[in-house]
Amino acid sequence: MIRSSLWNRVSRRRPCPICGKADWCLCAGPDNSPTAVICARTESPRKCGESGWLHILRRDDPTWSPRIRKIEIDSRRIGAQTTDFGKLADQFRQAVKPQALEKLASALGLSVESLQRLGAGWSAKHGAWTFPMRDAGGKVLGIRLRLPDGRKFSVKGGHEGLFLPDGIDAHDSLLIAEGPTDTAALLDLGFAAVGRSCCTGGVKLLIDLVRRLNPSGMVIVADADAPGQRGAESLAAILVAYSASVKVIAPPPGAKDAREWKRRGATHTNVQAAIDAAEVRKLAIRVQAKPRKAGKHHG
Repeated sequence: MIRSSLWNRVSRRRPCPICGKADWCLCAGPDNSPTAVICARTESPRKCGESGWLHILRRDDPTWSPRIRKIEIDSRRIGAQTTDFGKLADQFRQAVKPQALEKLASALGLSVESLQRLGAGWSAKHGAWTFPMRDAGGKVLGIRLRLPDGRKFSVKGGHEGLFLPDGIDAHDSLLIAEGPTDTAALLDLGFAAVGRSCCTGGVKLLIDLVRRLNPSGMVIVADADAPGQRGAESLAAILVAYSASVKVIAPPPGAKDAREWKRRGATHTNVQAAIDAAEVRKLAIRVQAKPRKAGKHHG
């Protein structure tokens, strides 16, 4: 049995070697060579309560395989451009070949237009697709790297931000997804949408965006897994202080996220029906009763 004191939470610098995410999961053993993982997203025969599933990583285990380590851009090689993520994002976007982008869109079940609105680019150096992460005003704070097999990393030196599409207009509700491809799926379905970097990130940036766009309502489109649900509930509890209408929806059974929901045939009408059926979250204000003043007693 592995003692609980040996477990360390994953991070951006040391993501989960099973799912590649930087939150919720736990690792045991050396940082560069963990011996066991409790992954909150990837199932195994061994369930560890609400924490996730146990994965043993031993080189003598036939199920063990090495994972690609975090890909980073070396600032000493490409110079000062790493400090200007806006220019770097433009460079990656200009490097995209139209046929390659069409192939990616087809593989993901998305449109080329939605990927372009999110600033999709290509880094030949790393063999990865790129998506800029922005603040509420559109400034690029960092860049997400997406490998062809779907694993995700970030360019070193940047900060987590929002996947903010060009030309966003939220006169009605603004939908909040997790990640750029889920955001693109909601854009394809005709909604004003923005993505956050993970199920717990971007809270302050989203508050800034609500203040800037002043949408009539907010809809959090949660992933179907437990971390996604918890993250959505936590965000909703905060956003009710900044928006008159906050709702939380999730894909129907069988679809893990917004993109898969779309790939399974969801339309604007289907998603809107889920929004209409969801309850409006309200800000709970507790008023402490004032102590009664002692009155005169007669008798």
